[in-house]
Parts: sequence; C-alpha cells; structure tokens
Amino acid sequence: MPVTPDPLRIAVVGGGIGGLAAALAVARSGHHVTLVERAARFGEIGAGLQLAPNASLALEELGVLTAVQRSAVTPPRLVMMDALTGDQITSLDLRSAAYTERFTHPYLVTHRTDLHAALLSACREHPAITLRTGHTVTHVEQSASGAKLHFDESSEILTADAVVAADGLHSRLRQALVGDGEPVCSRYVAFRGALPTGKMTGRMSQHAASEAVMVWAGPRMHLVQYPVRRGELYNQVAVFESDHYTADSDDWGTEAELEERFAGTCQAIRDSLPLVSRDRRWPLYDRLPIDNWVHGRILLLGDAAHPMLQYLAQGACQALEDAVALGQALGLFSDPADAFAAYAAQRRERAARIQTNARRFGEICHLEGMGATLRNVLLSSRMPDDFDDISWVWTPTATGVPAL
Repeated sequence: MPVTPDPLRIAVVGGGIGGLAAALAVARSGHHVTLVERAARFGEIGAGLQLAPNASLALEELGVLTAVQRSAVTPPRLVMMDALTGDQITSLDLRSAAYTERFTHPYLVTHRTDLHAALLSACREHPAITLRTGHTVTHVEQSASGAKLHFDESSEILTADAVVAADGLHSRLRQALVGDGEPVCSRYVAFRGALPTGKMTGRMSQHAASEAVMVWAGPRMHLVQYPVRRGELYNQVAVFESDHYTADSDDWGTEAELEERFAGTCQAIRDSLPLVSRDRRWPLYDRLPIDNWVHGRILLLGDAAHPMLQYLAQGACQALEDAVALGQALGLFSDPADAFAAYAAQRRERAARIQTNARRFGEICHLEGMGATLRNVLLSSRMPDDFDDISWVWTPTATGVPAL
C-alpha cells in the first residue's frame, strides 16, 4: 500500500516547460528539487501555444492556472478552413454548454514565453526548489542508493536520490539510456511568430477580432492563426512539406519553398503570408513511442520521453500531464522506484497514443485531391458541439496514480 514518503532530493535536468512543471509538481508533493538548466539564463523561444482543457486542468493542479489566464486568450471556436477555397470545413464551439459539461476547464491559447514565465515564477517562489543555470549535464552515475550528476562546466557533482530527465527533443540523457539515435524528421518545416495586432488589416484583422483558432488545411501544408497575450499579438504558424529534404543538409524548407507551396491558396492566406515571421525555420521532428521511460533512478519526461508532432497541439499539454502524474506518484510512494513505476504506468500508453495519432491527424490535414474532398465532406457533417472525436485527447485517462 502507498505510504506518506519522507522528503527526497530530486534533480530535474532541463528548464523548459516540462522541467519547470516537473520541479513544481515534485516540490508541491513534499520533496526537495534542484533544477539544472544548461543555458546561462532561463528563457523560452517560439510563439503561440494551445492549451486544451487537459492542460488547463494540469495547470490548476500545479497552482498556476490563474497566473497563466492573466495573459492567455480563451478562444470561442476552433475552426478548420480549406486553404485552397477559403471555405469553412468544420468548427468546434468552445463556449457551448456541451463543451463546459464535458471538459469543465477552459481551452486557452497563450504565448509560449508567458506560460514559461508563469511556471518559472512559481518555481522561484517555492522554498523547496533550487534553480541553477549554466549547468550542462554530461552524464549521470547511479547506484542502488542515489545518483550523481556531472557537468561540462565544472568538476562539481550534484548528488540526488533520483533524476528527472526533461532535457527535450535532443535529450542527452535519453540517448545515453535508450540509445535510439536521432529524432525522426517529418520533412515538414514551420515558420512561426507573433505580430502586433495593430499591424493587421482587412481579413486578418477580422480573424484576430473573432479570437478563434483558425486552421487553414491544404495539400502538404497548413496555416494556423490565433491571438495571444490578451489579444495584443497574433500568432501565425505556416507549415509545409519540403521537396528538397536531405538528412545530411540544412538547405531545405526555405522561404522560397514556403512561397511556392502556398502560392495556390485562397486570398485570406495570401494576405497573411507576408506577415508570417521568417526569422527562423523550425524542422518538425518526433519519435516512435517507447516503453522504457524509467531507468533505475532516472526517468524521462516531456519531449525526452514522447516527442510528438504538433498536429494535435498536445506537446506541452502532455508534458504538463507528465508533471502532475509524477508529483502525485512521489507524494504517495516512499521509494523512488515505486513512484517512477507508477508514473510510467499511468502515462506511457496515453502519451504513445497521442504521439501516433498526431502523425495521423497531420496526414488528414494535409490531404490533397479526392482525399481532401472526402475529408471536407465527412467533417462538414459534424455539429459544432460534437466533441466525440477529440474528447479522448482532451480528457486524461486517469485522475490518480495506480497502486502497485
């Protein structure tokens, strides 16, 4: 039977959204946390982020939902449009009675840096959390009684009872423990960023004022738009498959390809495309699911455990679910091995299902020709308050940690 544990010393590797959420969850469950981040200062890059109700629930359980809501936008609808014709395909009403009764927690859109800042502030305020920057973990030694973290910058050794590897898509600890090579490149690339709403005119301004999440689906490409930061910024993400991908080159997914792929789209997209940020291109990666998230006193969390493509908007959401499940497990079991096993048992199957279905939804979104026509006909028959297809994604499979 689970028992109330004595405080453990937990090291968290990685200061992104998953790592900060994990540190907060572990500390709130009664343990001491040292989080190490390799960058010289904490920060998050990127643009907008969708937080489905499963993420809002996790944020509430972490005690930061109110802080996130101060800058987040609560969109009234999710809308899928045909990128070629400009016609609406389907929508979901996020303010309907059906939504509220089914999910309770809000669907939010926010700037990634705003979510990161809320989690970082909560970690800094928690007395059981120590945050260290400029610490790059080279390797971890573990024994039956604990683990030792070694760093690239110094000969310092950090001793802990257990380690949470939340070091992202290119996790060094995952590579050492799992050895499954490089992430899988989807051959798709994203150009993304947020611009001040005051710079927009015409149809873009109308879409921003509606506060809806707009997904323009087209052949081997799509555009996502929604407001963030109290509506002061408008997030745009243009995604497309490159015809010039090679594994040994970075010369693919260029601006010229972006323009070429979107050339045949409707006027609304052509109006928007010049304002899509071109500062950086983001190749899109994932991995196949794995079962071995736990390796002795080291566990994988977030993208280190289950990197996924963005087509279900669940990457950060699943990292937040991981954090909550870990905190619950460490609040119940005195032995880290038992806690880690309970965490993995709760999370593995669900995260794997979302990983694989994210790929499938991307294929549906990017259909062309007759496939796109059939998709549009099928989805157009859905009612805006019909959440049956997505409810399994937005509802965690369990609210508690299974007993061992």
